[in-house]
Amino acid sequence: MNAKIWLSSPHMGGTELDYIHEAFEQNWVAPLGPNVNSFEDDLKTYLNENVEVAALSAGTAALHLALIILGVKYDDEVICQSFTFSASANPITYVGAKPVFVDSEPETWNMCPKALETAINDRITKGKKPKAIIVVHLYGMPAKLNEITEIANRYEIPLIEDAAEALGSTFKGQKCGTFGEMSILSFNGNKIITTSGGGALVCKTKEQKDKAVFLSTQARDNAPHYQHSEIGYNYRMSNISAGIGRGQMKVLNDRIEARRKNHQFYLNMFENFEGVTVFNEPNSDYFSNHWLSAIVIDEEKAGFNREQLRLALDQENIESRPLWKPMHLQPIFESAPYFGGNVAEELFKNGLCLPSGSNLNEEDLERIKNVILSFKKSNEN
Repeated sequence: MNAKIWLSSPHMGGTELDYIHEAFEQNWVAPLGPNVNSFEDDLKTYLNENVEVAALSAGTAALHLALIILGVKYDDEVICQSFTFSASANPITYVGAKPVFVDSEPETWNMCPKALETAINDRITKGKKPKAIIVVHLYGMPAKLNEITEIANRYEIPLIEDAAEALGSTFKGQKCGTFGEMSILSFNGNKIITTSGGGALVCKTKEQKDKAVFLSTQARDNAPHYQHSEIGYNYRMSNISAGIGRGQMKVLNDRIEARRKNHQFYLNMFENFEGVTVFNEPNSDYFSNHWLSAIVIDEEKAGFNREQLRLALDQENIESRPLWKPMHLQPIFESAPYFGGNVAEELFKNGLCLPSGSNLNEEDLERIKNVILSFKKSNEN
């Protein structure tokens, strides 16, 4: 059996251990320390906007705190993109609020502006004006931010960007994660850079960051004894994890370049495949980090479906994965309001994520290509 080719595995840059050793030597192994502060500064500099950054234990934790800081409470409603990972929607329930899901549009696969406005107007007429909007930049592709930010501003609803998959992606030259009132990043093991596990909350003001840090360290009041006037959480990133992040930031641009190169490999390979479309930027306003390269298969034209190709790759020890199952189709959210058509549903039915890691080598890519071409040929006979 050939070695496993993963969908997206961690890729160390070589300097991470320097920061970890430094933390051990100085005994900074807690959820605070020089690496945490420096990692936050590195992210702030990279985003190149007037933002503040709080390093946390996960992107999910960041989204939870964003909702709290924006004042979302029990029985409120929050609009969320349906076509996403469950971590985009779950924190809504953590604060006792209710998700309202909207469909995607076919160009970016992200939140459909028309469905968003329909959802807002429907909830307003029912006396339930949404308290926040969560837009996701799926697989690294920026959403239609011109329209979405305009709608959010017009209805005076705070916009939260879930940029967990989109560090380094830009819309009209501006980094994803800097458009919303608050934004979240993820550094999970499969992301474009990793801190083993971790995330960050990107804030517009220092007051918001200070509140996030306060809540993420158990909301301890300023007293010599342990006193708490608010519910807090154990959400702060450790100095060890932040050390990994500092090393990863040094190679972030290289990682983006590698993933975009992988994406071009798939564009070239599938160029003459009838019925197979590679997910790509709609126009030059969009720059995706192509965290994951994905395809959509028209079974009638291609002669095969998503699952057949996935299994063929799996038999050769190559990992691929169906696109996200929409939240409004998940058993846990089946009673939540949903607005839009069936764009997300069709993408889930026909789409597949292919190996995209920045550590894929030429031999890996050739192996993937040979398996897919062999599979295509067998379906033509």
